[in-house]
Amino acid sequence: MAFKSKFKNLFRSSRGGGTAAEEAQTSAETMTIPEIKEDRRENPMVIEEILESIDREYYNDPSFDATDYTLQTIPHEVSVASIDEMRIKLRLQHQAVSKKLADLVLANHEAFVEELRRVTEIENVLQSAKGICITGRRHLASAKQGVAVGGISILAKHRKRQKVLAVLESLKTIKTLQKTDVKLREILEEENYPAAVQLCLECQQAASTFKEYTCVSELSSTLQDTQDQIEERLDKALEKTCFGFDMHHYENVQTAYRLLGKTQMAMDQLHMHFTQAIYSVSRRVVLQYAEKSAGQVTDGLQRTPYIDLCKKLHSAHFLPGLTDLCKALWEIMRSYYHVLRWHERFDEASASTEKLDEADDDWTEADTPLSLPKETSFNRLYIKKKLEHGVRRVWQDVQQRVKPYLLGTDLSQFHIDNFLQVLHKLDRLMSIGEELSGSESKDLHDCIRMQSSNYFKNYHRARLGELRMFLENEGWEACPVRASFSIFQLHEFRFLRPAFDNRPNLAETSFGSTMTSATGVDGGSDAGWFGRFSLHGNPFDETSVEDEEEIMTEEMEKDADDDDDVAEELKQDFVDEETGEAPRRPSSYKVKAPVRQANEVSGPILTNSTLMIVRFFGKYMQMMNLLKPIAFDVMQSMSQLFDFYLYTIYAFFASDRNDGNHFGLSPKMTATLERISSNLISPYHEGSPTSPVSPDNIKVYEPRVSPMVQLQSPLNLFGLTERQVGVESLVYLASQFDLLRPHLESLTPQSKRAFLTQFYSQTVSIAIEIRKPVYRGIADRVLVLDKVLPKMHQVKWDIKEIMSQHSPYVDLLLEEFSSFKERLRIAEQRLPLPPEGREMMWTHCIRLANRAFVEGFAGVKKCSNEGRALMQLDFQQFLVKLEQLTNIRPIPDKQYVETYIKAYYLTEADLEQWLRTHKEYSNKHLTSLVNSGMGGHLGRKSKQRLLSLIEEIDKSRR
Repeated sequence: MAFKSKFKNLFRSSRGGGTAAEEAQTSAETMTIPEIKEDRRENPMVIEEILESIDREYYNDPSFDATDYTLQTIPHEVSVASIDEMRIKLRLQHQAVSKKLADLVLANHEAFVEELRRVTEIENVLQSAKGICITGRRHLASAKQGVAVGGISILAKHRKRQKVLAVLESLKTIKTLQKTDVKLREILEEENYPAAVQLCLECQQAASTFKEYTCVSELSSTLQDTQDQIEERLDKALEKTCFGFDMHHYENVQTAYRLLGKTQMAMDQLHMHFTQAIYSVSRRVVLQYAEKSAGQVTDGLQRTPYIDLCKKLHSAHFLPGLTDLCKALWEIMRSYYHVLRWHERFDEASASTEKLDEADDDWTEADTPLSLPKETSFNRLYIKKKLEHGVRRVWQDVQQRVKPYLLGTDLSQFHIDNFLQVLHKLDRLMSIGEELSGSESKDLHDCIRMQSSNYFKNYHRARLGELRMFLENEGWEACPVRASFSIFQLHEFRFLRPAFDNRPNLAETSFGSTMTSATGVDGGSDAGWFGRFSLHGNPFDETSVEDEEEIMTEEMEKDADDDDDVAEELKQDFVDEETGEAPRRPSSYKVKAPVRQANEVSGPILTNSTLMIVRFFGKYMQMMNLLKPIAFDVMQSMSQLFDFYLYTIYAFFASDRNDGNHFGLSPKMTATLERISSNLISPYHEGSPTSPVSPDNIKVYEPRVSPMVQLQSPLNLFGLTERQVGVESLVYLASQFDLLRPHLESLTPQSKRAFLTQFYSQTVSIAIEIRKPVYRGIADRVLVLDKVLPKMHQVKWDIKEIMSQHSPYVDLLLEEFSSFKERLRIAEQRLPLPPEGREMMWTHCIRLANRAFVEGFAGVKKCSNEGRALMQLDFQQFLVKLEQLTNIRPIPDKQYVETYIKAYYLTEADLEQWLRTHKEYSNKHLTSLVNSGMGGHLGRKSKQRLLSLIEEIDKSRR
């Protein structure tokens, strides 16, 4: 301790600034640290390093004792060298701090001088003020002594009088305030809310001016209660807006809230009221129909939750309940739409007004409060964001109330017309909601998909069974329609009529809500639902919608004569040709055929079954239009209807004469028929159930033609009319299906259109090929050639002289053709054949006759050159007479016969080459040429070689 005290005194003496101490320190520094030089101590970087090395304790406390702190840091074991090193370090730190302080003083010298000057000026001003105060006190003391006491008394009384007058005015104002409450109530009864709020605010401001009076404090609380009542009345008025928007009423309410400075609260309350309105209205409607379903009003239903209430509806009350529910929700959404439009117009008007005010008040801009425009802009932005979010919330709430209503009833047993009505109303509701909010209807789409998927699968299975039953009872008689008949005249396709006014753009036409062009709120177009029913009417009121549609389609129906073109019976689901009425269930019936003149201009050929399929197409397309999530499944079902009809026509009218190659059908059509048979047709066996059990894939039993339809009798040309009606109705159905292609493409998802393209290319476009086996089958039966071939075999072909008269079998063959022509003419009096059918039948008959010629010539055992000339004579006679019976040019397969006859004249070498190139002839035909033709003059080896060649050719064809 003695050692530390000694050095403590030494340090204190050094801080005091003794010359001897400084010299001692300087000499010590020079002796101990010779490398520290003056120029280095002037280096700023060195100074900064030294300053950084100073302990932070020196800066923390103003009362800090540096000497004591330094002595405390000395270790217990010290030496002179360490003490000297510490001293030098502290000295350097002291010099660095002094240097830094001196630099700062020099840097701020001018500011110090300026501040010192200002202090001097203030001192002079204070001296002047002091003199003025002294003079004023002196004058006041002199005046006090010179004024009389009476004058002061007069001044005091005058002052008191002025105060009393002011109190009187205040009392009058207070009396007026007390009577204001009655006036406010009268104004509220008149629903003049802005005036009531303005008067209440003025009274409150006046009350705050006289708050020192006791009676005014009680009046202030009364005015506050009155303001609360006004706000309650405003809230109720705001609630009325949800059920019926009135522009003047809503404007008064908004103005009142704006005067109160509670526009944000008003917007919050408005959205709360819209939510409550949606919930209360939906519950009231559902409760009404739940009580009807229960047959009585019970307290239990009043307390039943909404979801359970929806499950208590009877199916008969579902559709009218849905209609009323949609009508009620429409009124709420229309009110919200008008709220949106009102605020849009108000914002536009406010923006225009602010621009004018800014232009007029530029010269007083400095006096304008800056807080008001910012507050107004903030409120406006808040309301805009609230409305943007609120419109989606309103639509979401509507979906949440409609969804349990849909899921609460099993729609699987609904009639298709009722189900389509449900879909139409839901589609209309979704169109309205999306037009209002600009957002998708995901909840309703999911709900509709859930309800419609199973319904449509069962419905389609039932329609296939119904179609099979109709086909099995079909009389295959053409329904009488005019030449201008179109499927779009049918009620089922009415929803597509407006689109047909713009046929060049069919592929681009959207058919969801065909009668409208939904527009968003921002667009403000009058073409949407809110434009058409903005002020009156309801889109769920069928009368209003039908009136609108009649106005929009008036021009199209003006010159169409649709109702005259469509017979009344065609508007039914099924037509009985004998009675013209729709029977309750299809059954076998006797057909009474309409008599037509041969030159009569007939319309398209279609049957009851064709009309039914067309109507199915219309209903299916309506479901595609309304059920976007399962549109592709519906499209597949439509293709199955067409497939089943195509397969039935082939099975009824073409397969009974199947020769193994489908009468020349293309491989594509053959593959199509096999596909339909494998995927759609189930074999029928005796004792089979009504419909095949196929939970995964929908199949239907192969139909059987009605026994009332005579297809094997030669008297009616083996059912020519029935076969013609069947195949031509298929061709007509394919043409209508092709006409619907743009619509189907627009309704089919983009990712699934490959199936549609494949279906059209592999089925619809080639359905016309069914004509070939149908008409050829009739020709194959009508032309009887069994008598011709024996007559040809009776002809003597090894004659020695050239004949000038043709053989008798030619006349027999021509008689068959004449008979065929006459029978065909008689049949066409009942129903004219289409040119394509007539040409196919004549062509096939001629080909059969030409092949009969070749077949007869090939059966000749012996033939001379004169016999070959007779062959040519017979065929030429046949051709001459045939051209008189038909206008078919050129004669089919004429070269087929002539080439075969000429082959009899070939040499051995030419005959071998001819055999190799003409593979269209059968093995029998070629063998006959070798045995009875030029081969009859050949040697045994040559003939055997040619016969071997024929066998090779036959093997190559297998």
